[in-house]
Amino acid sequence: MARVVVIGAGIAGLAAALAVSRQAPPGTAVTLVDGASKVGGKLRVSEVGGLPVDEGAETFLARRPEGVELVESVGLGRALVHPVTTEAGVVVDGVTHRLPTRTVLGVPGDRSALRRSGVLSAEGLAAVGADRAEPAPLNDPSVGQYVARRLGREVVDRLVDPLLGGVYAGRADGLSLRATMPALAAALDANGGRLVAAARSVVDAAPADAGPVFAALAGGLGTLPEAVARCSGADVRLRLPVRRIERTTGGFRLIGGPVPDPVTLAAEAVVVAAPAGKAAGLLEGLAPWAAHELAAMEYASIGIVTLAFPAAALAGVTGSGLLIPSTEGPVKAVTYSSNKWAPLAGSDVAIVRASVGRHREAKVLHRDDTELVRLVLGQLSAVAGIRATPVAHRVTRWGGALPQYAPGHLERVRRVRADVARVPGLAVCGAAFDGVGVPACIRSGYAAAERVLAHLRESRRGGWEEGA
Repeated sequence: MARVVVIGAGIAGLAAALAVSRQAPPGTAVTLVDGASKVGGKLRVSEVGGLPVDEGAETFLARRPEGVELVESVGLGRALVHPVTTEAGVVVDGVTHRLPTRTVLGVPGDRSALRRSGVLSAEGLAAVGADRAEPAPLNDPSVGQYVARRLGREVVDRLVDPLLGGVYAGRADGLSLRATMPALAAALDANGGRLVAAARSVVDAAPADAGPVFAALAGGLGTLPEAVARCSGADVRLRLPVRRIERTTGGFRLIGGPVPDPVTLAAEAVVVAAPAGKAAGLLEGLAPWAAHELAAMEYASIGIVTLAFPAAALAGVTGSGLLIPSTEGPVKAVTYSSNKWAPLAGSDVAIVRASVGRHREAKVLHRDDTELVRLVLGQLSAVAGIRATPVAHRVTRWGGALPQYAPGHLERVRRVRADVARVPGLAVCGAAFDGVGVPACIRSGYAAAERVLAHLRESRRGGWEEGA
């Protein structure tokens, strides 16, 4: 019996385990190991004020097929829900403005919509209006530096940075244009190098009848991991951190558990679905260049402060939430969850989630829970007029939560995969590679599974030929 071991039980590792179990040759066993006490990584749900509320990601892109297809394939299709509203605002100088329509992560594709939003000053609008044709960048600049040079600093600080910060918890000045906005980068060539025209073409390319952009699960997105683990049929071993992977004549040996009493697993193939720093340590003896590249990848730590207010506290609050630029305070985003999701509406409590922390700004997370709650309440009072006292709260800290796609990220990923590809039966996946969203992580897990499956098929073919 062959064994495939998947290291890491986040959604990428779970997707890899499911794909291998469904498509592997007969007689293949799948083992899923993780040092945590539960599967799911940053997908986790628990109750606040008597309601199930996600502690990490609460939604995913519905227009990417992988998320919806996985949900349906593990029997949760009836639990799919879509936002009641996605009308968000952005805070500028203490005043809330509706986000302008027809943007690509804040890069405007419609000057009229931008003007109507009131987000930019007259000088900022003039800078956007001065956009002119120039060749698309040959290299991979940072989003912030490139957009600021083309459209002015205001559009970066007030739109692009808050929107990118909501996805990556990073700064636009430190994030790759080609990795975080691939469609926009590709459109620059086709539009004579005009940035606004390129953004407009990306917006126009989206089908008008594509359905809701986002989806979630009634009961919380954190209910998905257990369902995937169950359907995979994998032997799930939790509280078992893997410390080392070694090559053997038949494949690999994994050493984990406590140092005085180690646990050893033999495997014909291995999928490493761990964050970049952890993966680097595991790959050091197998793919040293990949390990070097992954070790250099930085992560942002964030905190999610979830508050349950008396329902009346949100009576005058509209929309799905707010984005808050770094100049306005340490809280970077607020979600009015009871406005956004029907399963949370109609209760005697109203749920609000606030995200705190950005790349290289983990110091704010060193405050204790009481201080973080007080910080968020102060921000809510100032920007949303919510002054009620919460009836319950929860503070969740995610250390090293989100990889930072620095300029050159795509080339780094290419080098990592090229080095890993030299080791038969080894694959990598996760948020560090092709996207931090749930569908992107699922897709990454499937790609790693296909590499492992190809190795298993080749091994079986070779064994059959030798036996013949």
